[in-house]
Amino acid sequence: QVQLEGSGGGLVQPGGSLRLSCAASGDVFSLDYMAWYRQAPGKQRDLVADMHSGGITNYADSVKGRFTISRDNAKNTVYLQMNSLKPEDTAVYYCNAHVLSRVDQRYKYLEVWGQGILVTVSS
Repeated sequence: QVQLEGSGGGLVQPGGSLRLSCAASGDVFSLDYMAWYRQAPGKQRDLVADMHSGGITNYADSVKGRFTISRDNAKNTVYLQMNSLKPEDTAVYYCNAHVLSRVDQRYKYLEVWGQGILVTVSS
């Protein structure tokens, strides 16, 4: 079984910073893709940032220059550093990963979601 454990959310004032973490555990052979999504109140879940195994990253226009996605390969962990936070960043954040895992004597890619992480930006 492969699981994603997220952490690092909380309440922060506008202009502040938070770092979210998401660690993959279980039968992980490789972690080839990781992403962060968020869902604001009353809105759909949108992609915030992602990172491919080679280090290529993408960011939503709304967070470019403020958020940074990174990873620690040794720990199978991805991070989202969030700076200059705005009230509109308030949302439940989710990590997502495409994991190569051995299932029934076969290697298969699994898409796994972490639990929601609440980030509230308010004064």
